[in-house]
Amino acid sequence: MRIATWEDIKAGRVTDIYFQRTAEILQALEVHKTVTADVTVSALPDGYDWAILTGVNDVLSLMEGLNVDVDILPEGTFFRRGDPVLEITGDYLDFAVHETAILGFLCQQSGIATKAARCRKAAGDRAVISFGARRMHPTLSPVIDRNAYIGGCDGVSTILAAEIMGIIPSGTMPHALILILGSIAEATKLFDRIIDPRFPRVALVDTLCDEKFESIQAAEAIGDRLWGVRLDTPGSRRGDMARILEEVRWELDIRGFQHVKLIVSGGVDEKEILELNAHADGYGVGTAISNATTINFALDIVDIEGQPFTKRGKRSGRKQILRCESCFESTVVPRSYPEALLDCPCGGKRIELLKPGTRGGKIVMEVDTDSEIRSFVLRQLEQVTL
Repeated sequence: MRIATWEDIKAGRVTDIYFQRTAEILQALEVHKTVTADVTVSALPDGYDWAILTGVNDVLSLMEGLNVDVDILPEGTFFRRGDPVLEITGDYLDFAVHETAILGFLCQQSGIATKAARCRKAAGDRAVISFGARRMHPTLSPVIDRNAYIGGCDGVSTILAAEIMGIIPSGTMPHALILILGSIAEATKLFDRIIDPRFPRVALVDTLCDEKFESIQAAEAIGDRLWGVRLDTPGSRRGDMARILEEVRWELDIRGFQHVKLIVSGGVDEKEILELNAHADGYGVGTAISNATTINFALDIVDIEGQPFTKRGKRSGRKQILRCESCFESTVVPRSYPEALLDCPCGGKRIELLKPGTRGGKIVMEVDTDSEIRSFVLRQLEQVTL
């Protein structure tokens, strides 16, 4: 299988070739200059006002053992365009060949976590489960599901990712089970009989006939033990998922199955979630999260030998982000900012977001658990809008 190992990444073998050639030239000339490079994004996808930084732990592991100092936003921190999410200071030759990997760690994972958070925000207190691992290379499944989870998803579908994070994988039943057993009623009864009772009974109700009738059949099959039904057809032949949900809800309620929840999956993103919230109790989100638009970070030198210097279109010099703990507004300032800037016009206090990540090749940033990072994300999510 053609995948890079951690040893390949650490050795700089996944770098773009021009970084290797740059290093060869500087080594031949014996040029060693201490620089600071920062990572920023000039525009966020689809006009987003905010995004979430993830991939931090991977970057710190990559920088471990290198004679450089890294300042970085803690995993799960919200940021906006133009914010320096990472600063590296050291001999350029010590980290030049790692730029490709640094950006690769941050761009994709931050995009996944950000999309998950947007779906979480749109859904409110309704359940959101990550179903999208099948859309990407299987070696990435734990990466995708971890970032979906810390971005706000309540659960993930793949076994390995759930095991790594110490949570129980989430899922219902596939169309294959219903097709093989011949009916939704039979599939639901056997699922209920055989599968561990700790797991909720959720029937997939769009396999052989109308969602309304399959929902009734599933509910009548196991009664009060049916937790919910999943409708996997937002792009239904009938074309109006809201109407379908209304019909299903009516037919279940009139038969005494008011407890049965309606879960929607298949092609769902934050836009569809907002449109269906009046009718749905939860969502399975797949491709929208796993194939989320990456955050197009760039890494640029901003200081050489203690002097601000950078390319056009970039702000030179070392920087810090100050965020008000009360109003959540942030501002980018030079490292040597006046202390008065810690007082926000709203009356609150600003804190520094960039924290020490490594010093002289040693990781000094505390690593939180995935559940702790997720809680951090959810607290911040309360401060922003879609």
